[in-house]
Parts: sequence; C-alpha cells; structure tokens
Amino acid sequence: MSFLTVTHLSRQEKENLVVNNISFEQEAFQKIAIAGATGSGKTSLLKMVAGLMQPTSGEIYFHNEKVIGPLDQLIPHHPGIAYLSQHFELFNNYWVHEILEMANQLPEEEANRIYAICRIGHLLTRRTNELSGGEKQRIALARLLSTSPKLLLLDEPFSNLDAVHKGIIKSVIHDISEQLGITCTMVSHDALDILSWADTIMVMQEGNIIQWGTPEQVYRQPINGYCAGLLGQYNLMEATAGSTLAALAAIELDGRNAVVRPEEFSIDNGSRNAVQGSIKNISFWGSYYMLDVLVGGQAIQVKIDRNIYVIGQIVHLSLKVGPLWFI
Repeated sequence: MSFLTVTHLSRQEKENLVVNNISFEQEAFQKIAIAGATGSGKTSLLKMVAGLMQPTSGEIYFHNEKVIGPLDQLIPHHPGIAYLSQHFELFNNYWVHEILEMANQLPEEEANRIYAICRIGHLLTRRTNELSGGEKQRIALARLLSTSPKLLLLDEPFSNLDAVHKGIIKSVIHDISEQLGITCTMVSHDALDILSWADTIMVMQEGNIIQWGTPEQVYRQPINGYCAGLLGQYNLMEATAGSTLAALAAIELDGRNAVVRPEEFSIDNGSRNAVQGSIKNISFWGSYYMLDVLVGGQAIQVKIDRNIYVIGQIVHLSLKVGPLWFI
C-alpha cells in the first residue's frame, strides 16, 4: 500500500459538496501541490487528510493505518501527520523558546537542527509579540517538526508574506524535504510557488480533481482555461479568429480553441508563418516585459526579455514551438 491512500473522499456541508469523491495516492518523498481557486475544496481536502475535519464518506490510510476524523477521537490529529494552517497562531507574549519546548519531543541536538533549518535560532530569546508574520510562521513550523511527523501538510504557506520572508520560507520547505526526509503536500494558488517545487500537481475545481500531472504537463497541456489560468498567463486562440491566427502554426484550428503561453511567441519579421500586429501596451515585470499585440482584432500577450519596442509599432509574430495545444 502507498505511503498515503485517499479513496472516494467526500465532504458535504449543508447543500454544498465541497469535496467530491476524490481518490489519489502519494508515495513517500513525493511532493504534491494542490492548486485551485478560492472555494475549490483544497483546504477541506488537506484538513481531512490531517484528521482535523470529518469526511462525509470515503477513507484515508496513512502507513496502512486509517486516519480517523474528529468525531471519532477526543483530540483531532494524527501523530504522523502535521498540518500548518495559513491562519497559524502562537500564544501571545511568550518567549519563543517556551513555545518550542511545549511541543518538542526530540533530543536537544535534533531540535536545534530543526531550529537551524527553520532559520529561527536567533529568535529563541524573543517574545512572540515581537515577531513578524514570517517569523511566527517559521516558529509554528518548527513546533510541528519537533513532533517528528512523516507527512507535512502546508496550507498556503506563502500567503500574506513579503518577498523576503517568502524567499526564506521557500528555502525552509526545500530543506525540510531534502535534509529531514519529510514528505510534503502543499496547497497554493500561485504558479510561481509550485511549478518549481512539485513533482505532481493536482488541480481542483468545485470539489473535484480535474487534472493531475507533472508541473510541465499541467502548465503546457491544460485541459481547459481554468487550469491554464491557475498556472500563469495564457492566450486563448479562439476558433472564430482562426483565419488570421492559424498562419502562426501553419495549421487549421478546425473549430477548436488553442492555448498558447506568452513565452511561446517570438517577434520575428523574417518567418514565413509570421502574422502582423500592432503593439497596444508594454508592461515591465522585473525580469521580463509583456507586450499586448493586436492581431486581427485579438489581443495577444507576448513575453520578451528585453524591450526595444514602442506602443503603436508594427511587429510580426511567430511561434517558437510547433504544434498548438487545443482545449
């Protein structure tokens, strides 16, 4: 049996089926990211796996042991599973070392190793009310790790963090997997958070898993516009505009819509299959620029590394890659 097995899991809340008949398996050390819009059921799924929310139906097995919900035990939890909520809380006006000692089940040397991985060694003599949000989050994470979990569930760990603290927590999560050998599952709606981290991405919509695959598969071959939009900007080349845009790939759309990411276009005046358009907007995104190019009445986003263009300029677009991906 797998490290984690979820079978026909559902959660009904009044008239709303927030999780609908979900089944999947996770192997040890496999990094799974769950993506979806707000209200798609991501957090409910994670809480049921952690034993913190009661399923309406279905079963969860962790290391061949059934995970039971809060209706079946006095203190909802599973000793081998840790869940970091996006709404983590610490007791106010406590010393940090006191907060950690309350939860710690490890020898001092091992506990100090976790504190180093979580980048909190310099915070041990601070009080909790003196900490930033990112510092509190890393301390809450260290508390969970000091209970020796085998599976760590992370619910939107990067939300409400500035760029500096977000970078730190990303490094911490990477080190947790690599140095502590803890299997992780992460919920996030931000493509930049999960594409470079996950082995597998599950996309949820209205309580259902609608796509499952590697990050590259889900990014380059989304099954619909919802999946495409979750993982980044994209252009929908509609069949109704096919007579103009089909020249980009020298094929016919045949009544289908195609998804093309902005980086798959290039500005190439010498290509035989290029189409002409005019630049309507130029926006700077730090490491790249985004051009909005009007082609045959349709606005197309084009990603470029260096800008040498001006608004109103006529350019020719071609595709860097061959076949289109249809939805």
